[in-house]
Amino acid sequence: MFPKPIEKSSRSVQIGYQSMLPVALILWLLPLIAVALFSVKPAADFSTGDYWNLPSQFGGWENYGKVFFESDMPRYLLNSILITVPTAIGAVALSCMAGFALGIYKFKANLWLFFMFVAGNFVPFQILMVPVRDLTLDLGLYNTKTGLVLFHIAFQTGFCTLFMRNFIKGLPFALIEAARVEGVAEWRIFVYVVLPLMKPAIAALMVLIFTFIWNDYFWAVVLTQGAESQPVTAGITSFNAQYRAAYHLMSAGAIVAALPPVAMFFLMQKHFIAGLTLGAVK
Repeated sequence: MFPKPIEKSSRSVQIGYQSMLPVALILWLLPLIAVALFSVKPAADFSTGDYWNLPSQFGGWENYGKVFFESDMPRYLLNSILITVPTAIGAVALSCMAGFALGIYKFKANLWLFFMFVAGNFVPFQILMVPVRDLTLDLGLYNTKTGLVLFHIAFQTGFCTLFMRNFIKGLPFALIEAARVEGVAEWRIFVYVVLPLMKPAIAALMVLIFTFIWNDYFWAVVLTQGAESQPVTAGITSFNAQYRAAYHLMSAGAIVAALPPVAMFFLMQKHFIAGLTLGAVK
């Protein structure tokens, strides 16, 4: 029923696995390697059509210097932080409360409300592009960081609630019953009993939501324009000239934009893995 561990396979299968693993890893990393290579190539290499050879000279200092000091990239990075951090905090906070209500309390509409949260995750975002844009225009939130934050919180809360509700369902209900017997108020049960047990799940969800929002490009283009409110994913396209794309600057910008999610993952790696694997082994 389950795949046989590679250690128990024949020697020929093990050798084939060990030889193909580096090849698969290189193929998987090839786009990232290409972007990193482009980011240190001088502009002259792209003018002559020399895309895939090694750089004729190292242009990394010049490329990254232009990205940081001769463009709006610092402003785009700041916009991404001001959009991503409040969104992650807001979505996780709302989902903790909604997950607690749906996971602990039993009422008639419980399952229907949970289905509504889940169903929202299956709506294709593309079909909402026009109505959401019109709504932000009517509310005066178009081309604002606040509008993008509110939109992301609204759409990410469904997935977060699904995650949190299932996590809370797995907690020992005896702890909550014991607190109720002692006369503890419901909000104190949530804050002092349930919330401390949710720390691994909160850490895992924060990393996921941070990465989702930081890497969002579609809604960043639909709901914002210009350096005053666009995040870094949309701001990288500003390196496109009218007749020629500055691939070396776009690649350098892409590497810079990828660093915060990577740093976030490594900082929260211990809690992230604990949150994902909690309950996997009894």
